[in-house]
Amino acid sequence: MSDAAFPTPPSDAGQVAAEHLAGKGHTMPDGEQMAAYLAPIADGTDGPVVMLNLNKYRERAAYADGRDTAGRSGREVYLDYGIVAQQALGHVGAKILWATEATTPLIGCEHDAYDEVLAIWYPNRAAFVELTNFPGYTEALQHREAALAWSSLIPCVGSDDGTLKTPFDV
Repeated sequence: MSDAAFPTPPSDAGQVAAEHLAGKGHTMPDGEQMAAYLAPIADGTDGPVVMLNLNKYRERAAYADGRDTAGRSGREVYLDYGIVAQQALGHVGAKILWATEATTPLIGCEHDAYDEVLAIWYPNRAAFVELTNFPGYTEALQHREAALAWSSLIPCVGSDDGTLKTPFDV
């Protein structure tokens, strides 16, 4: 991933397509990131994972192919992806543990500002990868791409029972 500043929502479809092709959207993993994510599956240490999703939405959705969005916001278009994603999560045994709107960061800078935070539990990393086998999921990713100005997806160690836990839980 580039260390350049995160992009602002583009004003035209050409800019969206260029950013998408250049991998500057910070919305999908690159090959190196995906390889690191998959390593525990390959080495037999795969286990429960909570994917921390940090989403920053475009003011207006913008598809790479330039299609008309009828002025819909990124958040509205993300829901088109979310409908399919929710079904796919159930199919792979995953569940949303927590989701909320985010506010202005107390510590950080402009590119640390997100609109939404989600914690999604998966029984293992392989289940996350299996999402792409759910009918319609891969096609729905275009809505996610059009909706997000940038995002972070952080794999965290998950509990066996699919609950949020702290080191202080007894």
